[in-house]
Amino acid sequence: MSVLQKAIESGEFAVTAEMAPPKGTDFSEQLAAARLLEGKVHAVNVTDMQSACLKASSLGLCVHLKQAGLEPILQITGRDRSRMAIMGDVLSAASFGIDTVLALTGDHPAVGDCKDSKPVYDLDSVGILRMLSNMEASGADCGGNPLSGGAPRLFKGAAVTPVYDPRPLQINKLRQKVEAGARYIQTQGVFDLEQLEGFLEDVAKAGINVPIMAGIIPLKSAGMARFMNENVPGIAVPEEMLARLDAAAAEGKEKGVKGLPAKLGMEMAAQMIAEIRGKKLCPGVHIMAIGAEKNVPAILDMAGVHILP
Repeated sequence: MSVLQKAIESGEFAVTAEMAPPKGTDFSEQLAAARLLEGKVHAVNVTDMQSACLKASSLGLCVHLKQAGLEPILQITGRDRSRMAIMGDVLSAASFGIDTVLALTGDHPAVGDCKDSKPVYDLDSVGILRMLSNMEASGADCGGNPLSGGAPRLFKGAAVTPVYDPRPLQINKLRQKVEAGARYIQTQGVFDLEQLEGFLEDVAKAGINVPIMAGIIPLKSAGMARFMNENVPGIAVPEEMLARLDAAAAEGKEKGVKGLPAKLGMEMAAQMIAEIRGKKLCPGVHIMAIGAEKNVPAILDMAGVHILP
């Protein structure tokens, strides 16, 4: 059974981190970060060419992490693969004991770094979930052909964006994902917990019952936050946080101390995690450190979150 599934179903506060594969064949940096995450998180979610930027495959890093003793989550997008290729990757992952997946539609290649790449989009996130659910139920592939050894049992997840207007459209898409087989959800990065709470209330009113893990992005600077506000759909960093990050940068410049905004960003992330846990807003968090995975253990320590051995 999926380690993440066990944590959620047992009522333990679930923690996942996010990690991107390298742009190349050297996985040493990712594996060094993974050693720091061991025993600190339930699983590591491996991105699938996030923002349509070419990197080694999610499956490749997932296998490395599994062999290193960590539990990986395979991200799957429909952007680059037909349904045959998606199912082939899932079956290969299952052969290595990788049983947790996250289905995404995927950013269009036009926003990435290989703009001549042709998008596939045979299936969107809902279609991927539905296909995998049908595979589990039938023991057959996407063409109806039986699978040797039977179909793998997967803990399937999807994503949601709480900051979305109009909200009913996002909630309706969430319903489709759950009906297609999503058994856990992770959100885009959230920075306003009142806004998150309102979204979760609307989800409950809609009769959608699924564990939703809050996405946490530790901010490194006000510049990073403003860039995300302007360029990343679903991100809304409040002005109060921007002002605090600006003040930390000014203090660092005055005192000749580097890294104060990033330190503050870690503290704000830890505060949000502690509040989410304390108020029981979500059954867990998904930490997207964006290349600073080494900071995740310190953030969890500040939040007072430690996973059970």
